[in-house]
Amino acid sequence: MQIDTDKMAQQLIDTVNDKIKNLKTLNIIIIGKSGVGKSTLINTLFRGNFAETGLGRPVTSEIRKLSKKDYPLSIYDTPGFELSHEQQAKVKDEVLELIDKGYAAKDIKEAIHCIWYCVNVGANRTFDSSEIEWLKSFAESNKKSQVPIIVVLTQAVPKKKAAEMKTMIEKENLDIVKVVPLLAQDMDFDEEYIAKSYGLDSLIDVMTEVLPSELQNTLQNVQIASLASKKKAARAAVSAAVAAAFGEGFAPIPFADAALLIPTQVGMIAGITVIFGLDISKSFLTAFVSSTIGSSGATVLGKTIVANLLKFIPGLGTGAGGAISATIAGLLTSALGLAYIQIMEMVYNGEISKEDLYSAEGKKTMKSLFKNQLKNSSNVEVNG
Repeated sequence: MQIDTDKMAQQLIDTVNDKIKNLKTLNIIIIGKSGVGKSTLINTLFRGNFAETGLGRPVTSEIRKLSKKDYPLSIYDTPGFELSHEQQAKVKDEVLELIDKGYAAKDIKEAIHCIWYCVNVGANRTFDSSEIEWLKSFAESNKKSQVPIIVVLTQAVPKKKAAEMKTMIEKENLDIVKVVPLLAQDMDFDEEYIAKSYGLDSLIDVMTEVLPSELQNTLQNVQIASLASKKKAARAAVSAAVAAAFGEGFAPIPFADAALLIPTQVGMIAGITVIFGLDISKSFLTAFVSSTIGSSGATVLGKTIVANLLKFIPGLGTGAGGAISATIAGLLTSALGLAYIQIMEMVYNGEISKEDLYSAEGKKTMKSLFKNQLKNSSNVEVNG
Protein backbone atom coordinates (compact mmCIF):
# COMPACT_ATOMS: atom_id res chain seq x y z
CA MET A 1 0.00 0.00 0.00
CA GLN A 2 1.36 3.39 -1.00
CA ILE A 3 1.50 5.74 1.95
CA ASP A 4 0.48 9.33 1.19
CA THR A 5 3.36 11.20 2.79
CA ASP A 6 1.77 14.61 2.30
CA LYS A 7 -1.42 13.45 3.99
CA MET A 8 0.50 11.92 6.87
CA ALA A 9 2.54 15.12 7.33
CA GLN A 10 -0.72 17.08 7.53
CA GLN A 11 -2.01 14.60 10.11
CA LEU A 12 1.18 15.21 12.08
CA ILE A 13 0.81 19.00 11.95
CA ASP A 14 -2.83 18.74 13.04
CA THR A 15 -1.94 16.37 15.87
CA VAL A 16 0.95 18.58 17.05
CA ASN A 17 -1.37 21.60 17.11
CA ASP A 18 -4.03 19.66 19.01
CA LYS A 19 -1.50 18.45 21.58
CA ILE A 20 -0.11 21.97 22.08
CA LYS A 21 -3.62 23.40 22.40
CA ASN A 22 -4.41 20.80 25.07
CA LEU A 23 -1.28 21.41 27.17
CA LYS A 24 -2.15 22.45 30.70
CA THR A 25 -0.76 25.84 31.70
CA LEU A 26 2.09 25.69 34.20
CA ASN A 27 1.72 28.37 36.89
CA ILE A 28 4.79 29.42 38.91
CA ILE A 29 5.10 32.11 41.60
CA ILE A 30 8.55 33.71 41.92
CA ILE A 31 9.44 35.48 45.15
CA GLY A 32 12.66 37.31 45.91
CA LYS A 33 14.30 40.63 46.48
CA SER A 34 14.97 43.05 43.65
CA GLY A 35 18.11 42.20 41.72
CA VAL A 36 18.10 38.45 42.41
CA GLY A 37 18.07 37.81 38.64
CA LYS A 38 14.50 36.61 38.17
CA SER A 39 14.20 37.81 34.57
CA THR A 40 17.54 36.26 33.61
CA LEU A 41 16.51 32.98 35.22
CA ILE A 42 13.15 32.94 33.45
CA ASN A 43 14.58 33.80 30.03
CA THR A 44 17.40 31.27 30.32
CA LEU A 45 15.15 28.49 31.53
CA PHE A 46 12.19 28.98 29.18
CA ARG A 47 12.01 29.43 25.42
CA GLY A 48 10.99 32.63 23.70
CA ASN A 49 12.47 35.33 25.99
CA PHE A 50 9.45 34.83 28.17
CA ALA A 51 10.20 37.57 30.71
CA GLU A 52 10.30 40.18 27.93
CA THR A 53 6.54 40.63 28.10
CA GLY A 54 6.63 44.04 29.71
CA LEU A 55 5.58 44.35 33.32
CA GLY A 56 2.75 41.88 32.95
CA ARG A 57 -0.78 42.48 34.10
CA PRO A 58 -1.55 43.00 37.80
CA VAL A 59 -3.55 40.21 39.47
CA THR A 60 -3.28 41.71 42.99
CA SER A 61 -1.95 45.05 44.22
CA GLU A 62 1.59 43.60 44.24
CA ILE A 63 1.67 40.47 42.09
CA ARG A 64 1.93 40.68 38.31
CA LYS A 65 1.30 37.88 35.87
CA LEU A 66 3.62 37.28 32.92
CA SER A 67 2.00 35.29 30.13
CA LYS A 68 1.88 35.00 26.37
CA LYS A 69 -0.92 34.02 24.04
CA ASP A 70 -0.83 30.32 23.07
CA TYR A 71 2.07 29.69 25.46
CA PRO A 72 1.33 27.24 28.30
CA LEU A 73 3.20 29.07 31.07
CA SER A 74 2.29 31.82 33.52
CA ILE A 75 4.79 33.44 35.87
CA TYR A 76 3.49 35.36 38.88
CA ASP A 77 6.14 37.90 39.90
CA THR A 78 6.32 39.54 43.34
CA PRO A 79 8.56 42.64 43.15
CA GLY A 80 9.77 44.79 46.04
CA PHE A 81 9.76 41.95 48.58
CA GLU A 82 12.55 43.46 50.69
CA LEU A 83 11.11 46.90 51.31
CA SER A 84 9.69 46.33 54.81
CA HIS A 85 8.13 43.79 57.15
CA GLU A 86 4.75 45.21 56.21
CA GLN A 87 5.57 44.67 52.53
CA GLN A 88 6.67 41.10 53.22
CA ALA A 89 3.44 40.41 55.09
CA LYS A 90 1.43 41.85 52.24
CA VAL A 91 3.24 39.69 49.69
CA LYS A 92 2.62 36.62 51.83
CA ASP A 93 -1.09 37.35 52.12
CA GLU A 94 -1.47 37.98 48.40
CA VAL A 95 0.48 34.85 47.44
CA LEU A 96 -1.69 32.74 49.77
CA GLU A 97 -4.81 34.39 48.38
CA LEU A 98 -3.69 33.46 44.86
CA ILE A 99 -2.95 29.87 45.94
CA ASP A 100 -6.30 29.51 47.73
CA LYS A 101 -8.17 30.86 44.72
CA GLY A 102 -6.50 28.31 42.44
CA TYR A 103 -7.01 25.51 44.95
CA ALA A 104 -10.72 26.34 45.29
CA ALA A 105 -11.19 26.28 41.50
CA LYS A 106 -10.28 22.55 41.46
CA ASP A 107 -8.92 23.10 37.96
CA ILE A 108 -5.28 22.28 37.24
CA LYS A 109 -5.11 25.19 34.79
CA GLU A 110 -5.97 27.64 37.58
CA ALA A 111 -3.87 26.14 40.37
CA ILE A 112 -0.44 27.37 41.43
CA HIS A 113 1.92 24.47 40.81
CA CYS A 114 5.24 25.65 42.22
CA ILE A 115 6.93 28.47 44.10
CA TRP A 116 10.51 29.60 43.54
CA TYR A 117 11.99 31.56 46.42
CA CYS A 118 15.07 33.22 44.92
CA VAL A 119 18.13 34.32 46.89
CA ASN A 120 21.10 36.01 45.22
CA VAL A 121 24.25 34.33 46.58
CA GLY A 122 26.57 37.04 45.26
CA ALA A 123 24.63 39.84 46.94
CA ASN A 124 24.12 38.12 50.31
CA ARG A 125 26.62 37.16 52.95
CA THR A 126 24.07 34.94 54.66
CA PHE A 127 20.47 33.88 54.29
CA ASP A 128 18.62 36.76 55.96
CA SER A 129 16.91 35.75 59.25
CA SER A 130 13.78 37.65 58.21
CA GLU A 131 13.60 35.51 55.09
CA ILE A 132 13.88 32.35 57.19
CA GLU A 133 11.02 33.51 59.39
CA TRP A 134 8.97 34.48 56.34
CA LEU A 135 9.44 31.03 54.80
CA LYS A 136 8.56 29.29 58.06
CA SER A 137 5.41 31.34 58.43
CA PHE A 138 4.47 30.92 54.79
CA ALA A 139 5.04 27.14 54.83
CA GLU A 140 2.74 26.83 57.84
CA SER A 141 -0.03 28.66 55.99
CA ASN A 142 0.68 26.60 52.84
CA LYS A 143 -0.03 23.25 54.54
CA LYS A 144 -3.55 22.97 53.14
CA SER A 145 -2.63 23.28 49.46
CA GLN A 146 0.96 21.99 49.80
CA VAL A 147 2.30 23.96 46.82
CA PRO A 148 5.95 22.83 46.41
CA ILE A 149 8.49 25.48 47.44
CA ILE A 150 11.97 25.43 45.86
CA VAL A 151 14.66 27.76 47.17
CA VAL A 152 16.71 28.87 44.16
CA LEU A 153 20.16 30.28 44.86
CA THR A 154 20.81 32.59 41.93
CA GLN A 155 24.22 33.89 40.81
CA ALA A 156 25.61 31.04 42.91
CA VAL A 157 29.33 31.84 42.65
CA PRO A 158 31.75 31.09 44.03
CA LYS A 159 30.39 27.56 44.35
CA LYS A 160 31.94 27.18 47.80
CA LYS A 161 29.92 30.11 49.12
CA ALA A 162 26.79 28.71 47.42
CA ALA A 163 27.37 25.32 49.04
CA GLU A 164 27.74 26.94 52.46
CA MET A 165 24.50 28.88 52.02
CA LYS A 166 22.74 25.74 50.80
CA THR A 167 23.88 23.83 53.90
CA MET A 168 22.82 26.67 56.17
CA ILE A 169 19.31 26.80 54.68
CA GLU A 170 18.94 23.02 54.85
CA LYS A 171 19.83 23.07 58.56
CA GLU A 172 16.78 25.27 59.18
CA ASN A 173 14.55 22.26 58.35
CA LEU A 174 12.19 24.45 56.37
CA ASP A 175 9.16 22.88 54.71
CA ILE A 176 10.65 23.15 51.22
CA VAL A 177 11.33 20.65 48.46
CA LYS A 178 14.96 21.46 47.77
CA VAL A 179 17.65 24.13 47.65
CA VAL A 180 19.02 24.50 44.12
CA PRO A 181 22.18 26.59 43.52
CA LEU A 182 22.60 27.80 39.95
CA LEU A 183 24.24 30.31 37.67
CA ALA A 184 21.85 31.08 34.84
CA GLN A 185 24.46 32.63 32.52
CA ASP A 186 28.24 32.63 32.28
CA MET A 187 29.70 35.36 34.52
CA ASP A 188 32.81 37.33 33.55
CA PHE A 189 35.01 38.52 36.42
CA ASP A 190 37.04 41.49 35.14
CA GLU A 191 37.92 39.54 31.97
CA GLU A 192 40.24 37.39 34.07
CA TYR A 193 37.96 34.51 34.87
CA ILE A 194 34.66 33.26 33.44
CA ALA A 195 32.38 31.26 35.73
CA LYS A 196 30.39 28.83 33.59
CA SER A 197 26.65 28.58 34.00
CA TYR A 198 25.36 25.55 35.87
CA GLY A 199 22.40 24.17 37.79
CA LEU A 200 19.51 24.93 35.43
CA ASP A 201 19.16 21.24 34.59
CA SER A 202 18.98 20.47 38.32
CA LEU A 203 16.08 22.90 38.69
CA ILE A 204 14.28 21.17 35.79
CA ASP A 205 14.89 17.80 37.45
CA VAL A 206 13.36 19.03 40.70
CA MET A 207 10.40 20.48 38.81
CA THR A 208 9.92 17.14 37.07
CA GLU A 209 9.78 15.43 40.45
CA VAL A 210 7.22 17.76 42.03
CA LEU A 211 4.85 18.53 39.16
CA PRO A 212 1.82 16.31 38.49
CA SER A 213 1.82 14.02 35.45
CA GLU A 214 -0.58 16.31 33.57
CA LEU A 215 2.11 19.03 33.51
CA GLN A 216 5.14 16.97 32.50
CA ASN A 217 4.77 17.59 28.76
CA THR A 218 4.09 21.27 29.44
CA LEU A 219 7.33 21.58 31.39
CA GLN A 220 9.32 19.91 28.64
CA ASN A 221 7.66 22.00 25.94
CA VAL A 222 8.55 25.34 27.56
CA GLN A 223 11.96 24.54 29.10
CA ILE A 224 15.18 24.95 27.12
CA ALA A 225 17.68 24.22 29.90
CA SER A 226 17.88 20.42 29.93
CA LEU A 227 18.22 18.36 26.76
CA ALA A 228 18.61 15.24 28.92
CA SER A 229 15.20 15.84 30.48
CA LYS A 230 13.59 16.33 27.07
CA LYS A 231 15.17 13.12 25.76
CA LYS A 232 13.99 11.15 28.78
CA ALA A 233 10.41 12.35 28.25
CA ALA A 234 10.65 11.68 24.50
CA ARG A 235 11.89 8.14 25.09
CA ALA A 236 8.94 7.56 27.41
CA ALA A 237 6.64 8.62 24.55
CA VAL A 238 8.40 6.12 22.28
CA SER A 239 8.00 3.33 24.85
CA ALA A 240 4.27 4.03 25.13
CA ALA A 241 3.89 3.97 21.33
CA VAL A 242 5.91 0.76 21.03
CA ALA A 243 3.62 -0.90 23.60
CA ALA A 244 0.59 0.21 21.57
CA ALA A 245 2.13 -0.97 18.29
CA PHE A 246 3.10 -4.27 19.89
CA GLY A 247 -0.53 -4.78 20.91
CA GLU A 248 -1.73 -3.94 17.43
CA GLY A 249 0.74 -6.43 16.00
CA PHE A 250 -0.72 -9.32 17.98
CA ALA A 251 -3.36 -9.44 15.27
CA PRO A 252 -0.77 -9.70 12.47
CA ILE A 253 -1.04 -6.85 10.01
CA PRO A 254 -0.54 -7.71 6.33
CA PHE A 255 2.20 -5.62 4.74
CA ALA A 256 -0.44 -4.23 2.40
CA ASP A 257 -2.09 -2.74 5.49
CA ALA A 258 1.07 -1.37 7.11
CA ALA A 259 -0.61 2.04 7.23
CA LEU A 260 -2.74 0.74 10.12
CA LEU A 261 0.25 1.50 12.35
CA ILE A 262 0.30 5.13 11.24
CA PRO A 263 -2.09 6.60 13.88
CA THR A 264 0.17 5.26 16.66
CA GLN A 265 3.28 6.56 14.94
CA VAL A 266 1.68 9.94 14.21
CA GLY A 267 0.78 10.37 17.87
CA MET A 268 4.31 9.42 18.91
CA ILE A 269 6.08 11.81 16.52
CA ALA A 270 3.68 14.62 17.42
CA GLY A 271 4.29 13.98 21.12
CA ILE A 272 8.06 14.15 20.67
CA THR A 273 7.69 17.38 18.67
CA VAL A 274 5.70 18.95 21.51
CA ILE A 275 8.29 17.85 24.09
CA PHE A 276 11.14 19.49 22.19
CA GLY A 277 9.16 22.70 21.72
CA LEU A 278 10.59 23.34 18.26
CA ASP A 279 8.68 25.13 15.51
CA ILE A 280 8.30 22.32 12.98
CA SER A 281 6.79 22.90 9.54
CA LYS A 282 4.76 20.59 7.34
CA SER A 283 7.59 20.60 4.79
CA PHE A 284 9.99 19.24 7.40
CA LEU A 285 7.55 16.53 8.45
CA THR A 286 6.89 15.58 4.83
CA ALA A 287 10.63 15.15 4.30
CA PHE A 288 10.89 13.02 7.45
CA VAL A 289 7.95 10.80 6.54
CA SER A 290 9.12 10.25 2.97
CA SER A 291 12.62 9.43 4.22
CA THR A 292 11.46 6.86 6.76
CA ILE A 293 7.96 5.40 6.74
CA GLY A 294 6.99 6.49 3.24
CA SER A 295 6.30 4.05 0.40
CA SER A 296 9.89 2.81 0.53
CA GLY A 297 10.05 2.99 4.31
CA ALA A 298 8.07 0.86 6.73
CA THR A 299 6.74 -1.67 4.24
CA VAL A 300 9.97 -2.53 2.42
CA LEU A 301 12.16 -2.29 5.51
CA GLY A 302 9.62 -4.29 7.47
CA LYS A 303 9.81 -7.13 4.96
CA THR A 304 13.59 -7.06 5.19
CA ILE A 305 13.46 -7.26 8.97
CA VAL A 306 11.03 -10.18 8.89
CA ALA A 307 13.23 -12.06 6.46
CA ASN A 308 16.31 -11.46 8.60
CA LEU A 309 14.56 -12.30 11.85
CA LEU A 310 13.36 -15.58 10.35
CA LYS A 311 16.87 -16.28 9.17
CA PHE A 312 18.82 -15.32 12.29
CA ILE A 313 16.48 -15.95 15.23
CA PRO A 314 15.71 -19.67 15.67
CA GLY A 315 12.18 -20.58 16.66
CA LEU A 316 10.54 -17.36 15.46
CA GLY A 317 8.39 -19.40 13.10
CA THR A 318 7.61 -19.11 9.44
CA GLY A 319 4.06 -17.85 9.86
CA ALA A 320 5.27 -14.26 10.23
CA GLY A 321 6.65 -14.05 6.73
CA GLY A 322 3.64 -12.33 5.18
CA ALA A 323 2.66 -10.05 8.02
CA ILE A 324 3.91 -7.43 10.44
CA SER A 325 3.95 -9.29 13.74
CA ALA A 326 3.85 -7.72 17.21
CA THR A 327 7.66 -7.81 17.29
CA ILE A 328 7.99 -6.09 13.92
CA ALA A 329 5.32 -3.49 14.69
CA GLY A 330 7.10 -2.55 17.90
CA LEU A 331 10.51 -2.58 16.28
CA LEU A 332 9.46 -0.29 13.43
CA THR A 333 7.78 2.14 15.81
CA SER A 334 10.78 2.18 18.15
CA ALA A 335 13.24 2.81 15.33
CA LEU A 336 11.09 5.60 13.95
CA GLY A 337 10.72 7.31 17.33
CA LEU A 338 14.39 7.03 18.30
CA ALA A 339 15.49 8.31 14.89
CA TYR A 340 13.15 11.28 15.27
CA ILE A 341 14.60 12.03 18.71
CA GLN A 342 18.08 12.05 17.17
CA ILE A 343 16.93 14.52 14.53
CA MET A 344 15.27 16.75 17.13
CA GLU A 345 18.46 16.66 19.19
CA MET A 346 20.55 17.71 16.18
CA VAL A 347 18.23 20.63 15.46
CA TYR A 348 18.09 21.57 19.16
CA ASN A 349 21.90 21.64 19.36
CA GLY A 350 22.24 23.60 16.13
CA GLU A 351 24.14 20.77 14.44
CA ILE A 352 21.72 20.92 11.53
CA SER A 353 19.00 23.37 10.54
CA LYS A 354 15.43 22.36 9.79
CA GLU A 355 15.91 23.80 6.31
CA ASP A 356 18.92 21.53 5.71
CA LEU A 357 16.71 18.51 6.25
CA TYR A 358 14.58 19.37 3.20
CA SER A 359 17.55 18.74 0.92
CA ALA A 360 18.49 15.43 -0.67
CA GLU A 361 21.40 15.18 1.74
CA GLY A 362 19.11 15.88 4.68
CA LYS A 363 16.67 13.19 3.60
CA LYS A 364 19.57 10.80 3.21
CA THR A 365 20.64 11.60 6.78
CA MET A 366 17.15 10.94 8.12
CA LYS A 367 16.84 7.64 6.26
CA SER A 368 20.27 6.60 7.51
CA LEU A 369 19.33 7.37 11.12
CA PHE A 370 16.15 5.32 10.75
CA LYS A 371 17.96 2.35 9.23
CA ASN A 372 20.65 2.48 11.92
CA GLN A 373 18.00 2.41 14.62
CA LEU A 374 16.41 -0.59 12.92
CA LYS A 375 19.74 -2.37 12.86
CA ASN A 376 20.43 -1.52 16.49
CA SER A 377 16.98 -2.65 17.59
CA SER A 378 16.79 -5.88 15.61
CA ASN A 379 20.53 -6.66 15.68
CA VAL A 380 20.22 -7.81 12.07
CA GLU A 381 21.41 -6.34 8.80
CA VAL A 382 18.91 -4.03 7.10
CA ASN A 383 19.39 -3.43 3.40
CA GLY A 384 17.65 -1.17 0.94
